[in-house]
This record gives sequence, structure tokens and C-alpha cells, in this order.
Amino acid sequence: MSYPALAARTAVVTGAASGMGEATARLFAANGARVALLARRADRLAELAGKIVADGGQALVVPVDITDQASVDAAAARVHDAWGRVDLVVNNAGVMLPNPLAEGRLDEWTRMIDTNLTGALRVTRAFTADLTAAAAAGSTADLVNISSIAAHLNFPNYAVYSATKAALSQLSSTLRGELGPRDVRVTNIEPGLTATELAGHIDNPELTEQLGGMFAAIPALTSEDIADLIAYTVSRRREVNLRQLVVLPTRQA
Repeated sequence: MSYPALAARTAVVTGAASGMGEATARLFAANGARVALLARRADRLAELAGKIVADGGQALVVPVDITDQASVDAAAARVHDAWGRVDLVVNNAGVMLPNPLAEGRLDEWTRMIDTNLTGALRVTRAFTADLTAAAAAGSTADLVNISSIAAHLNFPNYAVYSATKAALSQLSSTLRGELGPRDVRVTNIEPGLTATELAGHIDNPELTEQLGGMFAAIPALTSEDIADLIAYTVSRRREVNLRQLVVLPTRQA
């Protein structure tokens, strides 16, 4: 799919080492955007950047741990030093670690909250001044948060994950009130069942089998489907904000 409006934009994509983040970065770059690739796995980022450059695009490898403020600050400085102001940010990084709440997996709770919510806050804060400056200069400016349908649907054993995504969806809504009047668009995207690496993080065999059954029964969305939706959203004229998007596989109720 072609999105000419992406040409000459400068984008930051978190969680770019795989899945939706990787697909989004590749699509942005293929349409002329400069893309800063943010994730923990530097080797995967380097491999992706190589592919983007080989295809004629521009990519910047920025290893970062979004659960660490100093790491985010250093990542933002690297992007600014290389390319200056950013006008498009996609908060895609996330982890999904389901387990019964009664198991008291504080390690998992902390990791999900720090990544899915606080990490998104850190990245947003790091680039908000860029977005508002870009908008004030007459450019299109976008903040896109990747939430989940778990933000508003009940999935037993996914309580903390769902809570982080509900918080991210609410954050998006509130930020829209703060940034919209300054011409920065804020979009919240809630995908349903999507084939990514998230399922591989689960350490509960019963829940792994349960999720596998869902993938067997429902043709899932692909990372490329979500990337296409993001690219479409940020390619509208700057006066149009697609504020809330829920996307499901056709067979998912």
C-alpha cells in the first residue's frame, strides 16, 4: 500500500524489533519516512535497519529499555542528534504475561506496568515537545498508542495486562484533550487477536494451550494489517484525527 503523506516525516517506533513494530517501521520507511527503531534487541534492530536501507529507506538503530528513564533519555538524545525534530511517535512496545491474580506474580505485574504503561509515558514525554513544535510549524504531528481489546473486554487470567491496556486507552483519551488543541493528533488502536511474539512470553502451559486454540479457530490479524492501519491513520490530512480504532479478525466476536 502506498502512503505518499509519509514522505519526509521523521518517526519513532518502539518495539521495532519484531511484530507490529517491525512491520510499521518497514512500511513507514518504504513510503519515505525516516524511522528511528527503538527496542531492547540491538541485533534485531540492526538486521531490520539493514533491510530497510537495502530497500532504499532510512533507519536509525536506537537500542533502548523503555522501563529505564536514563535509557529513554539517551535514546531521545540519539534521535535528536541524528535527525532533529520528530513528528510521528508510535508507542507499540508491550508485553503480555497472563496468570491467575492469586499466583501473586509481582515480577510479571511490574514488568507489564513498567513496559505497557510507564514505558509509553516515558517515550511520550521524551517527544511531546517535538510533536507540539512540529504542529506549531504547520506540519502534521501524530502520537499513536497501541492498546488492545483487552482494555474493555474481560479475559480471565489477563487482569493486569488488561489493566495496563485500559490505562493506556484512557491515557490516549486524556492526552487528546491536552494535545488536540495544539494540533497534535492522538490515536488509540485496540487490536484483537494478532499473530505476534507476545504469545511466546507466556510461561503458563494451560494458558499457552488456550491461546493456541484461539489461533487455531480464528484466522488472526497479521502485524502487516496493523501497520497498514497505522499508516492509513497518520496519512489523513492534519485536520482529521482518527481517535479510536478497534480492529478484530472477522471471526472474533
